Amino acid sequence: MGQTNATSWRGFVLLGFSNFGELQLLFFALFFSLYLVTLTSNIFIIIVIRLDSHLHMPMYLFLSFLSFSETCYTLGIIPRMLSGLILGDQAISYLGCAAQMFFSASWACTNCFLLAVMGYDRYVAICAPLYYASRMNSILCAQLIGISFLSGYLFGLGMTLIIFHLQFCSSHEIQHFFCDTPPVLSLACGDTDLSEIGILILSLLVLLVSFFFITISYAFILASILRIPSTEGKKKTFSTCASHLTVVIVHYSCASFMYLKPKASYSLERDQLIAVTYTVVTPLLNPIVYSLRNRAVQTALRKAFQGRLLGKG
Repeated sequence: MGQTNATSWRGFVLLGFSNFGELQLLFFALFFSLYLVTLTSNIFIIIVIRLDSHLHMPMYLFLSFLSFSETCYTLGIIPRMLSGLILGDQAISYLGCAAQMFFSASWACTNCFLLAVMGYDRYVAICAPLYYASRMNSILCAQLIGISFLSGYLFGLGMTLIIFHLQFCSSHEIQHFFCDTPPVLSLACGDTDLSEIGILILSLLVLLVSFFFITISYAFILASILRIPSTEGKKKTFSTCASHLTVVIVHYSCASFMYLKPKASYSLERDQLIAVTYTVVTPLLNPIVYSLRNRAVQTALRKAFQGRLLGKG
């Protein structure tokens, strides 16, 4: 379809959950409740790690930045989704859609890189414990965090530019509840093969490269654990990785399903379900998993609650 058939429309309509009718109010109540828990939990994790001196270690520093990144990611998507559910306001401007795509893609990529950094941290802690303090010093930690955030922004910008340099056809209805790359790309006019390949390459670079480093880290960790003579020692060592590994599996499973597939295989119902898991459930998983499985975080949270109760008393 040529330039003459492209519309001058400068906005989109997020159909989202509009085909669910009266269930939208139920969805609003459910997602709003989950979002409040997610927001509160992640912010609380950040504050506790910041205030408790026992958690001033690289592992928890990275966890606090992952919680910060997850919080920013949800802020760019969920409030707009909730507004559409309760007010029925589905319209979003062209620039608003581009901004939402940029920030959501940037924070999603940042999460991947931070998870890779956390995998490297676990590798050093388990495979080279005597050198952990010297290797994972404050300068290296700051550099790894800075690289993760900068890389996330660059990849997010690249994905957004690839999509929004295209012309969009007469249909401006996005079959999704936010401006994600697959549903917006499906509205583009003409031959989008190069853009689709570009998005796939960027997604592969983010997901596979970061997952490759996580896999290598855990290969060395597994080899180190297998050399531990006692079963109790193996369990204790593996428990320090269990929280991170759980978050990695859920995060990469959803992200790979969403972004490592061709445009033709896009499905509204199926992909929205995966997107809800990725945008609503996964950010909540991070504080819950680390709170339930990590004794140091549990102790810090208990102290924080006790201190708050005593302060009120």
